[in-house]
This record gives sequence, C-alpha cells and structure tokens, in this order.
Amino acid sequence: MAETEVIVSDTGASAKTPDPSLITTTHIIYGLHALSILIGLTSAITVVGAFVFGVPSIIAVIVNYINQPNARGTFLESHFRWQIRTFWYALMWILIGIVLFLTIIGIPIAWIVIVGAGIWVIYRIARGWLTLQDRKPMVF
Repeated sequence: MAETEVIVSDTGASAKTPDPSLITTTHIIYGLHALSILIGLTSAITVVGAFVFGVPSIIAVIVNYINQPNARGTFLESHFRWQIRTFWYALMWILIGIVLFLTIIGIPIAWIVIVGAGIWVIYRIARGWLTLQDRKPMVF
C-alpha cells in the first residue's frame, strides 16, 4: 500500500494517506448499507430490519472488520468505526423494539422505536457517505 504522511490540521497532527483501493472499499461498504436501506424502504421489511438482517449490510460489516486494520491512522478509520457502530447500535434498537413488541402495551412504543431507528440509520449512512465524498473523517 502506498502510504504517505500529510498534515491534516493547523495543529500539526498528521495522518497517513489511505490506499485508493481502501477508499473504494469504503464507498462499496456505504453502498451495501444503502442497498439494505433501499430494500427496507421498498419491501414489507422495516428499514432497520433490512439494515441489520439484510445480506448486504452483513457483508458490509464483515468487510469492515476485515479492512479495519488497513484503515488505522487514516481518515478512513473514523468511517469504519462509524459504519460498525451504526450496525451494532441498529441491532440494539431493533432488539429493544422486539422486546417491547412482545408486550401488548409496548407495541405502539415498539413501532416508534423501530421507525426512529430506521430514520437514524438513514441519517448515519447518508452523513457518513457524504463526509467520505469530501475525504474528511467522521467527527463523533
């Protein structure tokens, strides 16, 4: 991999320039997550359900974990962390929704949680992908 050191801020902090293939991989990962969202929007599955249990997102998370060591020290490291956290937090929210759904009283709250988590997932993937387009790190 071709890695060079560049200045990324006025404070003198430096980071490696990522390999162009890793940037492409990160775009593909966002694309796979976006495909899961599209499946959720166009089918009977919820957005967050398709995101967590859909094959494209599962493949994306596996690729995230495989390539995460290659992103260390680059602006892509924050994108990999952002994508992985989005997946696991979405899983947590859908599990909370399922538990609430199991109770008769919690069904309306479960729908609010599931729809809210779907909107949150759309926001996270859109914001991350747009930030990647600008070749900037994710700010948490």
